[in-house]
Amino acid sequence: MALTSRFEEALVYAARTHAGQKRKGTEIPYVSHLLIVAGIALEHGAGEDEAIAALLHDAAEDQGGRARLEDIRARFGRRVAAIVGACSDTTETPKPPWRPRKEASIARVAGQMPSARLVSAADALANVRSLTAAHRKDGEAIWSRFKGGKEGTLWYYRSLADALRSAGPSPLVDELDVAVGELEAMANFRDRP
Repeated sequence: MALTSRFEEALVYAARTHAGQKRKGTEIPYVSHLLIVAGIALEHGAGEDEAIAALLHDAAEDQGGRARLEDIRARFGRRVAAIVGACSDTTETPKPPWRPRKEASIARVAGQMPSARLVSAADALANVRSLTAAHRKDGEAIWSRFKGGKEGTLWYYRSLADALRSAGPSPLVDELDVAVGELEAMANFRDRP
């Protein structure tokens, strides 16, 4: 599958939308996460709309809410906007409390369109890999970066992987499941005396 100038336009749009934003607790430009998510999605069969949605999956949630989602619809089409909307756990500002927002997001995932599940799984895998690398480097200190802390963050990724698995088998969900298991083992190992 060839990517067209729409993908290039989305890449520039994502870089501009998230300009100045960094990954939590780091100096890493946020766009690096978006590129990784798009790469994972493409490696698992994403078409161009799904790859564009992977680049833009956090744009509405973190950078403009409903107005941003409408702009994505106007620029990239209804399908891309529908995927981005499904992958956004909120478009409200300020965001609702973390735990109920994540619980609602997990409850919706099994019923999402396959394209949204693909992007959600790619996003989760990218995040879990990043958390695992950070844990190797910085140990337990990483959990203070996250609203859910250690317990909530681990609960969220395990619950998300389980919800994605309930929607049907997928090599990407298999990868996510293994990655979450590795992170859980690493975190539990650190807790042992």
